Amino acid sequence: MDFFVMLSHMGPAAIVSMLVSALPLAAGGLYLFAPTERRLALMRPVSLAAIFAALSGTSLGFINTLRGMWVEPPREFRIIAIGAAESLVTLYFAFSCLMIAWLCVAVGMRRARE
Repeated sequence: MDFFVMLSHMGPAAIVSMLVSALPLAAGGLYLFAPTERRLALMRPVSLAAIFAALSGTSLGFINTLRGMWVEPPREFRIIAIGAAESLVTLYFAFSCLMIAWLCVAVGMRRARE
């Protein structure tokens, strides 16, 4: 599936959740290339915001999936399983960004000591 087609199927809450989740990646990249104490201090609140955005986006996806179970006529289990899997995309994206961001911080800390 094309990336932009996938984005057009996402709701505004999922898009905002993913944008907030990318903030630690940008902050970690900045720290990697120019490590300062101020940028390191910024990583903690930005990481927390990404975690909460991921949990919010995932729970909203599950809410919408569960809401879709009550339509008439009832949906097939396969469609519900696809909705549940799509609900996990924001969580996967956020934790992938956090992993890369904190690896950038680790490398930046090593560079700051040298």
